[in-house]
Amino acid sequence: MYYRLFILALLLFAFGCGSDSCELPEEIAQIPVTVEIERMEKSLYGASSEAEVAAFLRENPLFAEKYLQIPQDSDQVKALYELSTNPALDSLAQQSMETFADMKEQQQQLERAFKVIKYHYPEYHVPQVKTFVTALGSLGNDLFVSDSLLVFGIDYFIGPKAKYRPQAYDYILSRYEPEKMVPAAMLLLSNRFNKTNFADRTLLAEMIGMGKAYYFVQSVLPCIPDSLIISYTGQQIADVNHNEGRIWAHFLEKELLFEKAPFVVNKYIGERPNTPEVDATAPGRIGTWVGWQIVRRYMERNPDVTLPELMAETDYRKIFNESKYKPEKKR
Repeated sequence: MYYRLFILALLLFAFGCGSDSCELPEEIAQIPVTVEIERMEKSLYGASSEAEVAAFLRENPLFAEKYLQIPQDSDQVKALYELSTNPALDSLAQQSMETFADMKEQQQQLERAFKVIKYHYPEYHVPQVKTFVTALGSLGNDLFVSDSLLVFGIDYFIGPKAKYRPQAYDYILSRYEPEKMVPAAMLLLSNRFNKTNFADRTLLAEMIGMGKAYYFVQSVLPCIPDSLIISYTGQQIADVNHNEGRIWAHFLEKELLFEKAPFVVNKYIGERPNTPEVDATAPGRIGTWVGWQIVRRYMERNPDVTLPELMAETDYRKIFNESKYKPEKKR
């Protein structure tokens, strides 16, 4: 079923970030937003005593409490100092800081994203942005997003050349690459705005709920290719676009849209290397990709609907019906 559309993949990759589509409208571009990325790993991994670690925690109470979840007591300070000075972690910390020595690109992406968010949600306050070396989870998560704090665990996102990588399947590891870090953070941030209808647990509802999340990321990061937002390869994006009609036919023929059984829903929404029910080469989470296309079609057909209105909409059948989504099979 899936064709190796190598040329199309290259074209999608090359033109997925056209300069015209990257230009923010003047009313958004002029919104004052400045992002400073504070490198917390340099302070901690450069500490030469427990006293310096204690001072680090006192000087960064929000980071210590929210991200590290470490109270300022001597036992925790000692344990943190011992971990940060462990020779086994030195190469991981060094490679992390070398990979992300210059974060101007991430800074610019965040500033543009926050401008878009503040345009649609004027009351939104830009959080503090920090980076950290987590010792692959021993000291924190890969990403942390709250109203006041955004933290990147940069040692997760070194990529395939990392000396040490998170313990995860390859299809999960593929997300941990530098260029996917900011899109992943924005996907997590979308939860703050993405209203859900907990009474509707159908596959269609789950598809559209995630589709709204991807559309949010697409809206705040208009320069980012689809492949980096959903973490598919360029070839996978080419394939699903070419076979969109056949993928949709599977959902219709199997009468899946209003399925509620968690086991069935998870086959199309959950984390899997592929979706063999559709095709052996179909990527995992194919239902979320279809949901994204439904939301896109809905917004194209309803240009007066704002991003906040979309994110607040919990009538998933309304979105589906008004999208008129019906991709045709291609030969």
